[in-house]
Amino acid sequence: MTSTTQRNATRSVQIGGTTIGNGHPIAVQSMAATRTQDIAATTHQVKLLEAAGADIIRVAIDSRKDADALARIADTTETPLSVDLQENYRLAATVAPYLQKIRYNPGHLHHHERTRPVRDKVAFLADTASANDCAIRIGVNCGSVDPEQVDKFDPTDSISPMVASALEHCEMLDSLGFTRYCVSLKDSDPNKVIAANKLFAQQRPDVPLHLGVTEAGMPPDGIIKTRIAFEQLIGIGIGDTIRVSLTLPFDDKGQEIHVGKEILEDIATGRYRSVPEFRSEGINIISCPSCSRVENNAFVDLAMKVREVTAYAKQHSITIAVMGCRVNGPGETDDADIGLWCAPTFVNLKRGPELIGKFSYDEVLDRLTAEVDELVSTYT
Repeated sequence: MTSTTQRNATRSVQIGGTTIGNGHPIAVQSMAATRTQDIAATTHQVKLLEAAGADIIRVAIDSRKDADALARIADTTETPLSVDLQENYRLAATVAPYLQKIRYNPGHLHHHERTRPVRDKVAFLADTASANDCAIRIGVNCGSVDPEQVDKFDPTDSISPMVASALEHCEMLDSLGFTRYCVSLKDSDPNKVIAANKLFAQQRPDVPLHLGVTEAGMPPDGIIKTRIAFEQLIGIGIGDTIRVSLTLPFDDKGQEIHVGKEILEDIATGRYRSVPEFRSEGINIISCPSCSRVENNAFVDLAMKVREVTAYAKQHSITIAVMGCRVNGPGETDDADIGLWCAPTFVNLKRGPELIGKFSYDEVLDRLTAEVDELVSTYT
């Protein structure tokens, strides 16, 4: 069905056989949750997402083993593949021949090879993308914003640094003559996702936007958060591609695609379900959707158990973040009241930015409830 909403006149960006922007259908994408170097598991995941109707599939690359595996995985699918680069941006040169899009995080780029100018790193990625017929996504995340941008703004303002970082990298790519890119600005709070994307779209209405609520959590809460952001943005013409990020068992990841398509169909036919503003009274569990960076598959089960064991405190405004990897875990748990980020054999438990300790997967839930009890006691 065709939406009557007037879409923003962004430019076209080709990603393999999929084109986003300039009025093209909004593309629905997801990300493989398995370790990329596990070729059989990742191929199975890609096929699962492909069967669900994914327009683009993202795969994380964190090592040479991941990069070598991706060459074999790419042979198994016709769906456009996007690589999610971590700190080592140079791996782009190894994997680009097998991909259609390169996603990099400006915050991660800042931290790798600190003595090298960021513009030189961006130029390397632009040259690599151009040489291999790839698009680029500038992916700005709330928990890993370039610290130089953060320092320019009031500490209570988390939106302006994200937008400033995205605009800076757009200008770099433009000055390099590379315009085949899109941008994403993601947060776990749908209100901040809405505000950041509106602000960016006002200043760069020509740039296609990829929408998503990062670490939205488990269904149904994660779906509700995502729907609110998508309805409020796509409803006013902002957004050219989407990703629904849910914490799910590996074999259920296709649900992200189904949910995304359902939300788009509802928006197109005027079936809006959200309220104008998301209010996070009560316990708010933020959890990442899992990807190849997760170093222990027990993470998904842990996230679900966290929801179960903290249900007794649901009337209290407590934010708990459950993160599955060392890349996003440390930074993106800092703003939560209680944070858990998972290592291969233990879980780091935090109160805000302060580390409480490292606990086994079996013992961390008891310590978590003790911390929740302490927080609850401050409200009574």
